Amino acid sequence: MMITTLVSNHLHREACQQLPDTQRSQLGQYMTSAAIARFMASLFHYPEQARLLDAGAGTGSLTAAFLDAALQHGTSTAVDAWEIDPILRRYLQTTLEQYVQRGQGHITTQLHSIDFIEDTSFAAQTGIGKRYTHAILNPPYKKINTPSRHRQLLRKAGIETVNLYTGFVALAILLLETGGELVAIIPRSFCNGSYYRPFRELLLKQCAIRHIHLFESRSKAFGADDVLQENIIIHLLKNVEQGQVTVSTSHDARFADYQETCFAFTNIVKPSDTEQFIHIPTSHAATDIPAVSTHSLVELGLEVCTGPVVDFRLKECWSAQPGNNTVPLLYPHHFSTGQLVWPKLHKKPNALHLLPASRRWLMPNGHYVLVKRFSSKEERRRVVAYHLTPEMLGSELIGFENHWNIFHIGKAGLDATLASGLATFLNSTVLDDWFRVFSGHTQVNATDLRTLRYPSRAQLLVLGECAASYASLDQTTIDQLVAAL
Repeated sequence: MMITTLVSNHLHREACQQLPDTQRSQLGQYMTSAAIARFMASLFHYPEQARLLDAGAGTGSLTAAFLDAALQHGTSTAVDAWEIDPILRRYLQTTLEQYVQRGQGHITTQLHSIDFIEDTSFAAQTGIGKRYTHAILNPPYKKINTPSRHRQLLRKAGIETVNLYTGFVALAILLLETGGELVAIIPRSFCNGSYYRPFRELLLKQCAIRHIHLFESRSKAFGADDVLQENIIIHLLKNVEQGQVTVSTSHDARFADYQETCFAFTNIVKPSDTEQFIHIPTSHAATDIPAVSTHSLVELGLEVCTGPVVDFRLKECWSAQPGNNTVPLLYPHHFSTGQLVWPKLHKKPNALHLLPASRRWLMPNGHYVLVKRFSSKEERRRVVAYHLTPEMLGSELIGFENHWNIFHIGKAGLDATLASGLATFLNSTVLDDWFRVFSGHTQVNATDLRTLRYPSRAQLLVLGECAASYASLDQTTIDQLVAAL
């Protein structure tokens, strides 16, 4: 029996029982199953000699899977593994010792108990120090605060990012030799959004993408840890020519329904996309944007912004209910039933007192298209849009809370028919399917909406007129109207 199975099924469970949930959450620790570890190891090429990097190694399941495959291929391997948690480190030490014994001189290991970023950022910055042929990672997932020591060290190494997982991957990339390979299981959130753009630029400049595996279930890759995050496995090669990309899928970590398709790289990163979003199509039909999507927001004369009102900064202006000298304050929960319900009994205010502190954050009443920035995992669509009309609130000014994306023209409303058509298009299944190709999380950013392509203004006006002829629109009707454009 492979030691991988022992590590992941026995040591993994035993270690997890000793780790408090609060500690695992604080450190961003989520363990890799044996099946995932074996799949990740199968993506590598195995030469005669390998130098392996495993940062955030946990109990050693990824290293074990790599070494199992390396021994089968006759590859001698020198392992460097980093783990700062003392409980996990004891199990990791056991794993490494077992492989050194089993390898009979073909495996050497070094366990680093120091923080990976602290230990390697200087080497990544200067180019001095050991370089690796292989890196296998399940890095910690945790936000990095701007003033933190980690953020400062990464910046010195030329890495600008907001999460430990992308910091670990970026450092590993810099520590690979030319032709070196990296396989990592990481959240999909880096594929789009402005916060991860510097990381995408580094990744795409330094590496070729060879393989992306997508787990269709949001909860099954790390099912034992109750993680609701859309994860991918990505295989990168350092400083080699970019070719076709294999995209594979499975429902969960059993890989029982595994399927794969090859795509041209232009279907993964669009040549004209300055944001360099990484698309993950699951079929060739998914590589094409909707046929009617031909125009950018700029070409339509439209803009999108996040809601200007950050409520906790205006607490002195809160009003539980509308009254004299107040203006409506709209939150997404005012549309929780699909229709506007305002005012609404809630812990959050329904209005803002019209004061100098609040006036600068308000927008004039008008026709707006509102898209929720955060949708719940239970919602059928990621993009959920609403057409707000002036009659709904009857106020000269409106406060839009920060959890909205707002389509506007010069901080004012849109033409009524145009707003109706735009909201209808955004609520269509074809648009939502396309959005999911490059977005794997429930957040919808203004940058994402700026990157999308839309029907022409004339088509949106036709769509708006058709939509207005219905008392209400269900999903089937919306999709039929959009398909008819």
